[in-house]
Amino acid sequence: MAARVERLVTSGQFTLDGGTWDVENNVWIVGDDHEAIVIDAAHDAEAIAAALGERRLTAIVCTHAHNDHVNAAPALADLTGAMIWLHRDDLPLWKMTHPGREPDQHLLDGQVIETAGADLKVLHTPGHAPGAVCLHDPGLGVVFTGDTLFQGGPGATGRSYSHFPTIIDSIRDRLLTLPPGTKVLTGHGEATTIGAEAPHLQEWIDRGH
Repeated sequence: MAARVERLVTSGQFTLDGGTWDVENNVWIVGDDHEAIVIDAAHDAEAIAAALGERRLTAIVCTHAHNDHVNAAPALADLTGAMIWLHRDDLPLWKMTHPGREPDQHLLDGQVIETAGADLKVLHTPGHAPGAVCLHDPGLGVVFTGDTLFQGGPGATGRSYSHFPTIIDSIRDRLLTLPPGTKVLTGHGEATTIGAEAPHLQEWIDRGH
């Protein structure tokens, strides 16, 4: 059975720079009836484990380390035995939420994470956070963008560890080069496509340089 993509929406809070905001996060599950990976374990480890059911969880992949994307990762790892993957450049953010626990593995640009026939290539896309990554699977025709690219534009860059020109470079060089039909599955909100976003992004690119 081919890999499929499922979305679970969880609710909680995002906290950074002394502020706190209520948020809803997309938790993405990629796999088949037997095994899966989770992209961004947000807020509710038990709800994520319930959505997995009897499937073996092989990895918890963090697109970046803002607390609302990683706050349930250690508990989900403890429930399932899966390893937590994070890009090394986001360790300072990770330690704000989980000072007593390290991620199990460090994501590397270009590596491929495999599960149930899916091949997710890691694209390092800094800007929203230093260690932000996107995950592209050409076979599924999807890219998981975390908070790097949304319907309507790039992720926010107004807080610590973020940088607007850098996110613009990441989107231009790593995402707009993907096929236009590639479905963009985001960290919050609804999906879009690379082709749908490309015309609007030129304005952001011009603004960033």
